[in-house]
Amino acid sequence: MSVRRLKSSKPEIQKKEDDIKVKTMVEATLQDVEKRGDNAVRELSLKFDKYNPHSFSLSESEIEAAIQKVSTREMNDIKFAQEQIRKFANEQLKSLKDIEVETLPGVILGHKNIPVQSVGCYVPGGKFPMVASAHMSVLTASVAGVPRIIASAPPVNGQPHPAIVAAMKLGGAHEIYVLGGIQAVAAMALGTETIEPVHMLVGPGNAFVAEAKRQLFGRVGIDLFAGPTETMIIADKTVDGEMCATDLLGQAEHGYNSPACLITNSEKLAQDTLNEIDRILKILPTSETAKVSWEDYGDIILCDDHLEMLSVANEMAYEHVQVMTERDEWYLENMHSYGALFLGPRTNVANGDKVIGTNHTLPTKKAGRYTGGLWVGKFLKTHSYQKIKTDDAAVKIGEYGSRLCMLEGFVGHAEQCNLRVRRYGGKNIPFGSAAE
Repeated sequence: MSVRRLKSSKPEIQKKEDDIKVKTMVEATLQDVEKRGDNAVRELSLKFDKYNPHSFSLSESEIEAAIQKVSTREMNDIKFAQEQIRKFANEQLKSLKDIEVETLPGVILGHKNIPVQSVGCYVPGGKFPMVASAHMSVLTASVAGVPRIIASAPPVNGQPHPAIVAAMKLGGAHEIYVLGGIQAVAAMALGTETIEPVHMLVGPGNAFVAEAKRQLFGRVGIDLFAGPTETMIIADKTVDGEMCATDLLGQAEHGYNSPACLITNSEKLAQDTLNEIDRILKILPTSETAKVSWEDYGDIILCDDHLEMLSVANEMAYEHVQVMTERDEWYLENMHSYGALFLGPRTNVANGDKVIGTNHTLPTKKAGRYTGGLWVGKFLKTHSYQKIKTDDAAVKIGEYGSRLCMLEGFVGHAEQCNLRVRRYGGKNIPFGSAAE
């Protein structure tokens, strides 16, 4: 391979040092919330959000008051987005079937898809209140049939964000909290004097929220590792630098550590994209954030051909992968490690983030190598069951089971099988022996 980097992000060792600082802070914060509960949560809310309400939980009247602040146009837009997301989630749900099969005469095996019983949905705030994240987590959990859905988002300018509250309520949240950051996910996962803990945490967030979810995994389930957004563009000479630069910076504005990468086999496109990035950063209102993100986490990688581009893309396993080439369908067939694909120049990541219907909570930091994004199936647990309906089946399976247990030295296991062989087949098997 002859991969060349025309522009590189900061060294990996510096990124790892940043991760260690985040890990240490999150660990201490989680311990504090577990030890001191509501008091710790309130102190953290004051420290980071300057927010100290009588209750972090919104009452029905407070929810209604917030919704009344949402304009008719904004409410219609929220409803349209939720309609698209609900449609796709319902189709996904239809693909998940309970099954029951007779594998041998009298032997019945099956599985049931059972919703997780309680879910905490985190909706990021910070510089950009992520209204769409409420659709993606709350609504999808609702479609899956989760009986208790709680949702939390930080205050904005000292108040609940009206559009986020509206999206949570319309999406099906049963409890709504105005809490942000580590304290929000800690309270939902660990519980406090006033917040009952959940079984699962979902939703994107900044590096601190993502690390908190990682450290809490095991005590609760999580959807996936969804940290700062990542955007990759795979492009050839069929598109221009303005489109590539716009799509890279459109996601780099998320935060100061949002990786953005162009992979191309066209040196002209690479240079044109660099020039366009310089131009757009001078006029982009969010350039203060996007510029830092691009300087520290931006890459432009020049490859010889599509095979090399594919190999690099699969290795990097970015969250959003936008493909604008003469062979988009080939990438769809051959990409195996990513969060979501956006195929063709008419498609873009922003549509996926906000409205088109697929879920925007996606794996980052190479997690796309082993998991996909949030979807209705993440809220369902597939549980198997078995039934033996006839004496002959009990004897046949029991005999095989007995011998296989003894093969491993599990005499007690074998006796479970032998008892059925004796009782339902009338066979005399000495205690501690394998069935003949």
